[in-house]
Amino acid sequence: MVCDLCKEGGAVIRLTEVEKSGVRELHLCEKCAAERGVETTLAATKPQISNFLQTIHEQAADTKGDAVRCPFCSGTLADFRSTGRLGCANCYDAFEPSLRDLLRRVHGNSRHMGRRYTAPPPSQLPHVSSATELRVRLKRAIETEQFEVAADIRDKLRGLE
Repeated sequence: MVCDLCKEGGAVIRLTEVEKSGVRELHLCEKCAAERGVETTLAATKPQISNFLQTIHEQAADTKGDAVRCPFCSGTLADFRSTGRLGCANCYDAFEPSLRDLLRRVHGNSRHMGRRYTAPPPSQLPHVSSATELRVRLKRAIETEQFEVAADIRDKLRGLE
């Protein structure tokens, strides 16, 4: 089968395009497919983000800060690298030097330049914040086997709900 665009090379890729008027099927050679942005074995275009992520990963391989643990949740930088999430709000303080360097590489600056977040007044959402906090405290009390404290917290939660 011959390429529908250049009419020279042998078609090796079948491209289906959906348009408003309907579906159009093109048979393309590797050269024409690469020109239209379709990855082929001839010319696989790598997105620029992959180079950036590879650089970040290589720089993150430096494990100098992995020995540091968050005093509150015991999370490490290795945990952050594997999940992409910090364990708790205290992790920001524990891993500040590493996070500051990461922010500088990702955003170009480690200093916030935009609008500041202002939390809603406590009178607006007392039920949600206190219930969430009580659930976290209940979980910790159960994990540490403080069942009397857990029972008190459970009763407070039932009172809120």
